Amino acid sequence: MSVELEEVEPGRWRVRKARLSAPRSDLPLPYVISDIMPPTEQVDGKFYTSKRAFRAVGRALGLTEVGTEKLKPKTTHASDTPAEKRARRDALKQAAAKFKAGHRP
Repeated sequence: MSVELEEVEPGRWRVRKARLSAPRSDLPLPYVISDIMPPTEQVDGKFYTSKRAFRAVGRALGLTEVGTEKLKPKTTHASDTPAEKRARRDALKQAAAKFKAGHRP
């Protein structure tokens, strides 16, 4: 590795190091997600500082980690026919009109 001096402004210099190879990315550092976390208690009463161990214990106990669960596909209801929707809309309009008129059950 060669070292060169580079003048930044009159009287100020900095060391300029030559790279051995071109960087693989435009980013200064690769993005790494660490396995380390603050000590966290799992339901077994033990404290874990490793995310991997924490999740392994949870899976072994049949727990679902919030935010990683897979949602079931949304199904349509049999009452979603146009007639049912119209009846619901009319019932809500009627209830709103009664409430505005001062009727309180």
